[in-house]
Amino acid sequence: MEKRTKDNPWKLKTPPQTSEYEMYVDEKDGREVIVCTVGKTVLLYDYRALADCQAMLQEHGDWMLLGSKDEKQPAKEGTVEYWARSPENPIGGWYGLKKNFRGRFGNYIPPLMEELGLAEVEHNERNNRMRAL
Repeated sequence: MEKRTKDNPWKLKTPPQTSEYEMYVDEKDGREVIVCTVGKTVLLYDYRALADCQAMLQEHGDWMLLGSKDEKQPAKEGTVEYWARSPENPIGGWYGLKKNFRGRFGNYIPPLMEELGLAEVEHNERNNRMRAL
């Protein structure tokens, strides 16, 4: 799987194609992380999220709503966002790593997975879904 650096990040758009952001892979505290920069805001996600989410989607076998929410908002059960913070996922909780910015997994990770050929993502105005490739 291709890994980009800070000097050569992926340039992505949110699923509705309304906002641009950048991502790259780095290391923090001995762990591989995905660094997501949205304007001046920096979010961090566990790099394992890519393979784990693809495996979950393959097992799910169909389209799944993204359900993106901020950390302090509850995620709707059965969505990608809910899975990304569930104690039932492979890491037992949040794939988002930066306190108060652990949410929005369903907004920023799916376009990266699409770019890497791991998933297909819808690009509607609202209620977008994804599925494994």
